[in-house]
Amino acid sequence: MTKKSSLSGKTGKIVALSLLLGSLFSSAAHADVFDDIKARGKLVCGTQNASAPYAYQDPVSRTFVGYDVDMCKELAKALGVALEHHPLSTEARIPELKLGRVDVVAGSMAYLPERAEQVDFSLQYLQGDIKVMVKKKSGIRKLSDLADKKICASKGSSSAAVASRVLTKSQVLTFQDVASCYLGLQSEKVEGFTAGELALKRFEIDSQGKGDPVVLLPEATYAEHIGIVVNKGNPKLLAAINDVIQRLDKTGALTTLYDKWLGEQSIYKLKRKFKVEPVDKAV
Repeated sequence: MTKKSSLSGKTGKIVALSLLLGSLFSSAAHADVFDDIKARGKLVCGTQNASAPYAYQDPVSRTFVGYDVDMCKELAKALGVALEHHPLSTEARIPELKLGRVDVVAGSMAYLPERAEQVDFSLQYLQGDIKVMVKKKSGIRKLSDLADKKICASKGSSSAAVASRVLTKSQVLTFQDVASCYLGLQSEKVEGFTAGELALKRFEIDSQGKGDPVVLLPEATYAEHIGIVVNKGNPKLLAAINDVIQRLDKTGALTTLYDKWLGEQSIYKLKRKFKVEPVDKAV
């Protein structure tokens, strides 16, 4: 055998191996997680780990509760499987999904074009504004007053992404979570704290009657259109989730859930105004 024919044989084997691996990876990429969920009889659903009223640990029961936790329960119930709940940090939501450690994320994740390049969003199941919180004594009354000020946001949050685009004259810092940002505001390491309106509202309510209260600025930096998130290449799972959200909406169960955590039965007393529609169309 000549050296040329030997190299040709090796090249052929390498090409064949590459084609085989490519085929295997392609098959894995097109395997729908929906089938895995049904086969194992369990849905692994991720939420945030410390963001009231979406998902947080109840101080009495020590269990995780909230709007998104209840959404995970509704999904598992509709799919006819058990629920395994995984609390996640804000920045870990997409990485944990991409690694396959969770099947879906109901993590109050707002639609952003760059996120949509990595994951797929369900229909909108929640909507809210991103706002900024400051100390009442600071004299800051509007977003333009934040120029040259340090503003905190959670790592990996839409609030951080939006702040870097909207509050261009401010110095945007990212801390681990909303609790860390609030402590930063209290200790005056930052002059502002940006997050979803409801997460901020809870801090504002808790601070009233104390020596150094905080307030929300009236202007929103962004309107969040929030969907349940799945890995790309899972059309059956995404369709099943959309079907659950639409049925919850039609039966009034979605509004009941909203009222429990954000509406009349909650400390926020908000009224549901959002529609169940594609998140990218709602923007």
